[in-house]
Amino acid sequence: MADKRDQQVGGFSQAFNKVANWTSNAAGRASTFILAAGVVAVWAVTGPLFKFSDTWQLVINTGTTIVTFLMVFLIQNSQNRDNAAIQVKLDELIRTSAARNSFVGIEHLTDEELDDIRGKCEAQVAAEKIADKTVEKTVARARRAADQATT
Repeated sequence: MADKRDQQVGGFSQAFNKVANWTSNAAGRASTFILAAGVVAVWAVTGPLFKFSDTWQLVINTGTTIVTFLMVFLIQNSQNRDNAAIQVKLDELIRTSAARNSFVGIEHLTDEELDDIRGKCEAQVAAEKIADKTVEKTVARARRAADQATT
């Protein structure tokens, strides 16, 4: 029973992803913008024909509200998929590099935990900057000492 339900949910999810991908690609095209601008232009031109009635105004308001409402979900779906794909790629880069593997999966932490990690990273960067400056000063002193010893 659960397998059939999982297949139905998975099938719906796949169908939604296909529609969302197609719609996202179509919505981002110049031709879609031109079509939408054309609809608005036709609506504006027909204003005098309909004596700028409440119904005439309601048509564009209702249409734009419906499109906006649906696009919010499509945009969120696209962003969720893009963020998930980027996160997987970053996790793989971290896993296969000299970076700390403890950062893999931190996107699942709470805001407070992320702030704590960010604070620790910033403190480490500040300490490394101080260390770099100390090394630079030490190298400069060593060069001066070497120059004085050889002259």
